[in-house]
Amino acid sequence: MKGILIAGASSLFLSLFLTPLFIRFLAARGFGQPIRDDGPTSHHVKRGTPTMGGVILILGTTLAYLLSHLVDGVGISASALLVLGLIWGLGAVGLLDDWLKISKGKSLGLTSKQKLLGQLIVASSFAYAGLHFVDSFHLAPISKNLSTLRDTSIALGTILVIAWVTFLVLGTSNGVNLTDGLDGLATGASIMTFLSFILIGVWEFRQSCVFSHVAKCYQVRDPLDLAVLAAALAGSCAGFLWWNTSPAKIFMGDVGSLALGGAMAGLAVTLRTEFLLVLLGGLFVIITSSVIIQTVYFKASGGKRVFKMAPLQHHFELLGWGEVTIVVRFWIIAGISVAGGLGLFYAQWVVS
Repeated sequence: MKGILIAGASSLFLSLFLTPLFIRFLAARGFGQPIRDDGPTSHHVKRGTPTMGGVILILGTTLAYLLSHLVDGVGISASALLVLGLIWGLGAVGLLDDWLKISKGKSLGLTSKQKLLGQLIVASSFAYAGLHFVDSFHLAPISKNLSTLRDTSIALGTILVIAWVTFLVLGTSNGVNLTDGLDGLATGASIMTFLSFILIGVWEFRQSCVFSHVAKCYQVRDPLDLAVLAAALAGSCAGFLWWNTSPAKIFMGDVGSLALGGAMAGLAVTLRTEFLLVLLGGLFVIITSSVIIQTVYFKASGGKRVFKMAPLQHHFELLGWGEVTIVVRFWIIAGISVAGGLGLFYAQWVVS
């Protein structure tokens, strides 16, 4: 448990104090965020705000996780290393996208196909590798069985598991990317999701089949170490939010949003809570759904729209809501969704 506190506190410290240094570094080189001309006009004042802050999120998380193990003297787990690899891989795709936008001076980086291909390669590699590295208890980081609130008896097989995990990673990483449109919105919602994974990891560790032989024990490899990684992610996001809240001094960019989304999916998969991710990342699901609904209806109706603009947060901006009002209300939605997910997770243990 000490590792969780060390990881969370050190990542908070690193992110909080490294971010302003990174802001000055980016500003000195003119690495500012291009803004879409077809977006809300209120966003035009944000043009030139330093971006790619996700680099600090990834570095802070990684260094804090490693520091916690150095201090605690506990070995690094395969599960956490795989999730870290997923974070770095998706972060690299996002970093390339951000760099192309900055170098072109337009809100156009990688094409949608190029970005999707990069995410696909990283996500499928994570899924394939996660089926290996079996420990002495015959547990791999990723199970071949479908999981809801825990592992079920529904066997998917290697190909279906890789396809399913890849879908989850792509959906979640793009969901966070779509949510990252207002100052602090994605960062604050991510903190809540990562905090929930800390609680789930600790609970699964205490009720692990390795230590407990009750009927409802959890067959999960490395749940406590995944909780340590989740704490490092939550701490990094909290420190970054200090500078990312309105008016933002820095944006996380695609390097941050893709990495954080991948981290959520990776933790959900390795903790055997795949379907619970729908609630734990409820805000991201709602915002992604708004884009899907808008796109489908626009094509089906010959140009009509359900929302004034998608993603959903921009619809409310065009209705006249203030940015801070939208962010806080969406955080409330995210918090309720996370609370519902944790309640469902615990209820499954009590009832079953």
